[in-house]
Amino acid sequence: MNKNITSQLMNWHQHENLREMPWKEEKDPYKIWLSEVILQQTRVEQGTAYYERFIQNFPTIKDLANSKDEVVFKLWEGLGYYNRCKNLLATARFITNELDGVFPSEYEQIINLKGIGPYTGAAIASFAFNKPFAVLDGNVFRVLSRLFGIDTPIDSTIGKQQFSKLAQDVLDKENPALFNQAIMDFGATVCKPMSPHCRTCPLQSACSGFEMGIVNKLPVKEKVLKKKNRWFYYFILQYQDTFLVEKRTGKDIWENLHEFYLLESTEQLIWNDSSIHDWLQEQLGIENAIVLGISPLQKQQLTHQLIKGQFIKVEIKSMHTQLQKHQWLPMNEVVKLAFPKYINQYLSV
Repeated sequence: MNKNITSQLMNWHQHENLREMPWKEEKDPYKIWLSEVILQQTRVEQGTAYYERFIQNFPTIKDLANSKDEVVFKLWEGLGYYNRCKNLLATARFITNELDGVFPSEYEQIINLKGIGPYTGAAIASFAFNKPFAVLDGNVFRVLSRLFGIDTPIDSTIGKQQFSKLAQDVLDKENPALFNQAIMDFGATVCKPMSPHCRTCPLQSACSGFEMGIVNKLPVKEKVLKKKNRWFYYFILQYQDTFLVEKRTGKDIWENLHEFYLLESTEQLIWNDSSIHDWLQEQLGIENAIVLGISPLQKQQLTHQLIKGQFIKVEIKSMHTQLQKHQWLPMNEVVKLAFPKYINQYLSV
């Protein structure tokens, strides 16, 4: 299976990947390093302009090393996390003064440089020197967890070890630079966090997450950030006289209580018949469904966060493969289960 996924990702990259970035296919380790440092806490859309200004002002690592702190920090202004900039300068000066301006080519040497960790080290080693080291950023975690249906928390020690090994296993050892770019771009453009293109995904047939109907629940994080505002959209899926019901697990609100199929969003989503049908097809492979109702906006204020969202009732006409592994119960059994107040408010109407 791993070899098949590797070849499919490489084929997608070569024939369908249209993502453009100024540092793409760059082989200069200085420029690769600079782009990675800028993007550590910054979106590509914002970081691109900073990268281009840095390259214009400091074309080489020696130019950066020989610049005044004030000039460099002024160019960094607005990016935040200024330790990144301090480490950038310190490492540029170390390479210039101690290594004659030559960026080290071995992974073990690269990760010993100040401000460079395993991910950035793997990116530089593979992109600049074509060394067989797999990158493991947020996009890669997401793609791998969905493809292999892994619910081990990605921020746990076990999870990091598991995904690190898996990333190395699927890596194209002969073309690591191309493959690393492929899987990162795939996560950014196809296997996206909130609205992945599952229906047209070239890896759909190999995706365990899609088969199990849990794409939008992956990847899992052990440490749930305390968000002040959360959007919960519950899909009440009805098949004949049964309803899909799940138990909440993980260290989050309402642990061990039951719920319907949940889509949690970072922002408000607008639902109508068309968008519901599109989402059902993309995420769950459901093509034949009837939207029975969309509830008004519902809210519940908890101690440290506000839950807002809607309930969307849908009748499906056939039991799809990825839904068969879920629990389906008749309503007289559903009402015996323990639900959070947010759901009980809806059920009692």
